[in-house]
Amino acid sequence: MSAGPAAFFPRIFGHEAAGVVESVGENVEEVKEGDFVLPVFNADCGECRDCKSTKSNNCSKFITHRYRHVMPRDGTSRFRDKNGELVHHFLGVSSFTEYTVVDVSCVVKITREIPVDRACLLSCGVPTGVGAASKVAKVEAGSTVAIFGLGTVGLAVAEGARLCKASKIIGVDLNPEKFELGKIFGLTDFINPANCGDKTVIEVIKEMTDGGADYCFECIGLSSVMKDAFDSSRQGWGKTVILGVEMHGSPISLNSYDLLKGRSVLGSLFGGLRSKHDIPLLIDKYINKELHLDEFITNEVRFQEINKAFELLEQGKSLRCIIWMDN
Repeated sequence: MSAGPAAFFPRIFGHEAAGVVESVGENVEEVKEGDFVLPVFNADCGECRDCKSTKSNNCSKFITHRYRHVMPRDGTSRFRDKNGELVHHFLGVSSFTEYTVVDVSCVVKITREIPVDRACLLSCGVPTGVGAASKVAKVEAGSTVAIFGLGTVGLAVAEGARLCKASKIIGVDLNPEKFELGKIFGLTDFINPANCGDKTVIEVIKEMTDGGADYCFECIGLSSVMKDAFDSSRQGWGKTVILGVEMHGSPISLNSYDLLKGRSVLGSLFGGLRSKHDIPLLIDKYINKELHLDEFITNEVRFQEINKAFELLEQGKSLRCIIWMDN
């Protein structure tokens, strides 16, 4: 019997970070010592068929490294504990440590014009949401959008839809406090499923959008919500983008007749972004005050207080908590 991902312990977690290159290995020319960089879990080797294409951001050369929890080129770990025993990597980044070792395919050189505590936000969650709206769905000006789940990714979808000039951006969440926060990122309307009375969320969205949202996004990770998002999209051209990872491994069940009538479902990994090309563009948008990043930061802790960061996350009190290594 083969071991699943949960069997890869011990390992160093963390996959969003920003830092400075301490040293480089042989044949590495893309970055040098002292460069400001962003490690990313989604490899971009620049050599394989997928990385050379604009149709995908799946690096076929290193697509399995994320789940093997080792270095992608030689299949070994660079980490050892104090007794010399092997410690596994995590998603090719392992940022919960003062020093980490990352393959150059998972490193993006960035400008020092962006503060380090803003840059790290572009490693995963924010680009995933912004890219899902702008690059995967290709939200159009004047269109209607419904977002199921208003965590960091869902709010980043709203930000992406705002940048695309959507006319109506509806957030669906059980936490009413998310609406006021979401307005910063472009939310125009809010639905709390617990307050819909005898109507379903699907019915409410269809009433608000004259038949269904042009674009729906699932950012929770429940197959039942994925179906609700699909059913809330407009017949004829409605697109539903799945960003959540189904937490129970359950399949999604859709009526094929609804698909025949023009609706579609798309998957999205890292917002469809090619890290080395698209992350610098997002940084430019932040520097030019077009992209909101500051508002995603809700907490800051020292590295020694990392468990507090997890507690805030579990309590639903945190979007992004900055963990400082040297404070």
